[in-house]
Amino acid sequence: MKLLEGKVALITGGSRGIGKALAMRFAAEGAAIAFSDLRRDEIMEQTEKELLGMGIQAKGYGSNAASFDDSIKLADAVLADFGRIDVLINNAGITRDNLLMRMSEQDWDMVLTVNLKSVFNLTKAVQSVMLKQRNGSIINMSSVVGVNGNKGQSNYAASKAGMIGFTKSIAAELGSRNVRCNAIAPGFIETEMTHKLPDDVRTQWISTIPLRRSGKPEDVADVAVFLASDLSAYVTGQVISVCGGMSM
Repeated sequence: MKLLEGKVALITGGSRGIGKALAMRFAAEGAAIAFSDLRRDEIMEQTEKELLGMGIQAKGYGSNAASFDDSIKLADAVLADFGRIDVLINNAGITRDNLLMRMSEQDWDMVLTVNLKSVFNLTKAVQSVMLKQRNGSIINMSSVVGVNGNKGQSNYAASKAGMIGFTKSIAAELGSRNVRCNAIAPGFIETEMTHKLPDDVRTQWISTIPLRRSGKPEDVADVAVFLASDLSAYVTGQVISVCGGMSM
């Protein structure tokens, strides 16, 4: 039996990057996949097609994770289409990097809203479903920047650190009903975002990693499978860094 067979996973920001890697990996383990992104576009439709080609139930939804109303509607739609929600992965996120002296209020507010408020929105939206099921796994995609901080990323670091505090609090609140909540803190992972960095910056980053290489989205997805599956049935309130040793 596959590790996630019979489970329904809802993944925000699931059309591309780490989110898509999560969706594909979960599908390979037998999960049905509901995923969202800001709008239903060609990229979402292609990801949906690839997932359906793996022989599992899958559907993409255009939904703004930063909107409370959208998040409630999304959870209701997934429940209507799939019948249950066993796993929530709060993966939606953005960056607006700058030194504090140059950072605008808009860039601060936008990052905190998209990265952190979305976690509240979706967790609130699926909470009642998981409590009724007396089972569920919530996985919040934080960052090593949320653990260690990083110059020029105070807004991003604050949002990801806030996510860790939220994770631990929700684990304490929902644990008695067998609903678990954990966080993953990825390090330097190869995505569209990191590919835009200059070569010298990439080289400098990699030189600080004990394993001397960047990570792949699949490295993050493998840890998420563990946290979503019954293999981690006694794991909650934890932060697992997937960073090649960056945060030691």
